[in-house]
Amino acid sequence: MQTNDQSDATTFEQLTAARPRIIAELGKAIVGQHEVIEQILIALFAGGHCLITGAPGLAKTLLVKSIAQVFHLEFRRIQFTPDLMPTDITGVEILKEGADGRELVFMPGPIFGNMLLADEINRTPPKTQAALLEAMQEHQVTAGGRRYALPEPFFVLATQNPIEMEGTYPLPEAQLDRFMFNVVIDYLPEDDEVAVVQRTTAAAGEKIAALFTGEDVLRFHALVRKVPIAEDLVRFAVRLAASTRPRQATTPGFVNDWVSWGAGTRAAQFLSLGAKARALLAGRSHVTKEDIIALAAPVLRHRVLVNYRAEAEGVSVGKVIERVLAEVK
Repeated sequence: MQTNDQSDATTFEQLTAARPRIIAELGKAIVGQHEVIEQILIALFAGGHCLITGAPGLAKTLLVKSIAQVFHLEFRRIQFTPDLMPTDITGVEILKEGADGRELVFMPGPIFGNMLLADEINRTPPKTQAALLEAMQEHQVTAGGRRYALPEPFFVLATQNPIEMEGTYPLPEAQLDRFMFNVVIDYLPEDDEVAVVQRTTAAAGEKIAALFTGEDVLRFHALVRKVPIAEDLVRFAVRLAASTRPRQATTPGFVNDWVSWGAGTRAAQFLSLGAKARALLAGRSHVTKEDIIALAAPVLRHRVLVNYRAEAEGVSVGKVIERVLAEVK
């Protein structure tokens, strides 16, 4: 890896040594879910946002809160409901009495934190979901014609319940594309679930220690982007994304049969960026093809929309991604 000064080398050593320490601290609160933790950490170090999909009671909130504690980030949680308004998230201007008379003062909303858990984001109407768009992309909110910068680093981790779909508002494709990963949390194996029950019904355990700061995370962001990636690997990431798009010259036949909409260029960007972060977490200063393959599912699963034929034949998005990975070389 090309580094400009000694500080980059120090940051590299700090980041590559971070993984076991982070896992050890998170293990005080979280049992199992190693793949989920890795994907969220990769997004955190790459500066991306995550959509977390899982049934209720799988410790999604506890996981996000625990990660915020490890990195000493200000944690905020918003419970999305059908009556939530955009200003309930971003903040509102109020009329306040001052020394010089009345004046409009902006009161920041709960979005002004470092790590925002948008809980059950699909339970709120589109106009409130859209209030997150500017914040996620530009790291700022606009109120009364003025822009207010959000604290850095800033991450959105949004959860949605895949079971109860009645009365919900599915996220539009434009907003789904803003999320780097769609992380799926599944039920634990029996031994891990037993450990969870024992731990949560006993006395309070050890507290999670803060290992890093927000400034450390910002330095990790800069270092991740300096990791070299060969052009053939970038082309591989681009071909993966392009192969999910129906009715293109190089599209496999099964994609034309099963997919109504495929991944855009942002998918290839996140595959490359995520692969860089994954390499650093593994103690490597270069990207391998396996890094890209490992992240294909979380990057693509919310960007590929299957059609009615696929649903009738019992073909899932995951199956399409597996076939694409087998086709693209």
